[in-house]
Amino acid sequence: MTESPSMAHATPRRTALRDQLGRYGLLLALVLISLCLAALRPQFLTYSNLINVARQISLNGILAIGVTYALLNGGVDLSLGSVVALSGVVAASFAHPGDGMVIWPIAIGILVGISTGAANGIAIAYGRVAPFIVTLGMMTVARGLALVVSRGKPVSNLSESFTRLAGNVLGFPIPVIILLSVGIVSWVFLMNTRLGRYIYAVGGNEQAARAAGINVNAIKIFAYTACGGLGGVAGVVLAARITTGQPNAGVAYELDAIAAAVIGGTSLSGGVGTISGTLLGALLMGVINNGLDLLNVSSYYQQIVKGLIIIAAVWLDRRERS
Repeated sequence: MTESPSMAHATPRRTALRDQLGRYGLLLALVLISLCLAALRPQFLTYSNLINVARQISLNGILAIGVTYALLNGGVDLSLGSVVALSGVVAASFAHPGDGMVIWPIAIGILVGISTGAANGIAIAYGRVAPFIVTLGMMTVARGLALVVSRGKPVSNLSESFTRLAGNVLGFPIPVIILLSVGIVSWVFLMNTRLGRYIYAVGGNEQAARAAGINVNAIKIFAYTACGGLGGVAGVVLAARITTGQPNAGVAYELDAIAAAVIGGTSLSGGVGTISGTLLGALLMGVINNGLDLLNVSSYYQQIVKGLIIIAAVWLDRRERS
């Protein structure tokens, strides 16, 4: 059966339309949802509410960028929520009034995250253990260490200079500034450096990358170290925001981060994804959560909506790759 001219022309048009939807579909969905929410609740588009949305997504956005490194590398990191708790507790332990310059607790908290990420990367690269298993184990270890360091209690009495990290600069939230800075640096790094391209290459085809002379083990360790480091950043910011180091903080944060990255187009199979997409994914989740709050939807139903969105994103990812 020969293909008619109309069918032949229709196929490229459908392909082009699918490509455009894949490229701009997330942005279009964000705009449409925002317009619907604005029509239902005019206060949605007020400056104070939009700033509130930006502040709410800052932590998830930082973690989502971190887990994007792991996903691009063909892995995953389930320990991020526990790393947030451990980093926050350790940073808070050195952030009491009179403990010295505020840079030290910040640096120590981030260093804790870097150390846990490096440990994950080494175990995955040289131990040949699946990322799911290694990071699942680190999730338990980091949570246990957070409880040990804090003796099971919140670490309070933090210095004003430390808690100011969650404040504002000229009316703009500092956590959002940190998120944008992390996003810009990560985008430039992944798009314009050799090491960034190697992360994509290893995630796309590890054997081909190894055959091309790429040090696959070093790339894996770097990806997980970066992921853990951003978990440390989020932990420090969270401790400053809630003014305590909570050993039970960050529960299920890693799931929200992975969801934001996948919704933003990062493939669970590795090698595909962008920082801009991850940020859009985090923003979309934040807008939906805020909108449901404004509509007085029960938090129970919000969990159902979030789960359905994650399932749909993964299904679309699999369909796109098949």
